Amino acid sequence: MYGTYCRVCGYKLKFFPWESDNNTPTFEICPCCGAEFGYDDYTPQSVMAYRENWIKSGSKWFDPAKKPDNWSLEKQSYYKKVKCGKI
Repeated sequence: MYGTYCRVCGYKLKFFPWESDNNTPTFEICPCCGAEFGYDDYTPQSVMAYRENWIKSGSKWFDPAKKPDNWSLEKQSYYKKVKCGKI
């Protein structure tokens, strides 16, 4: 069962990064980009800054053991935009 998507990179998580009130972060770490939920994704500005830095540094996986064999940043980003209604 999947939770939701990372606000920074769009990775489909296997847990919920925020509690059901959507105001209480879990402080878990995204296995893809390494964002800490409640810190790196707390404001739209922090999301954009973290995303920009992560992409500029090569979009490296925080936990390479969890990286799917067929992973693609472009595909992941595309699905995030679709999910958020941006396309």
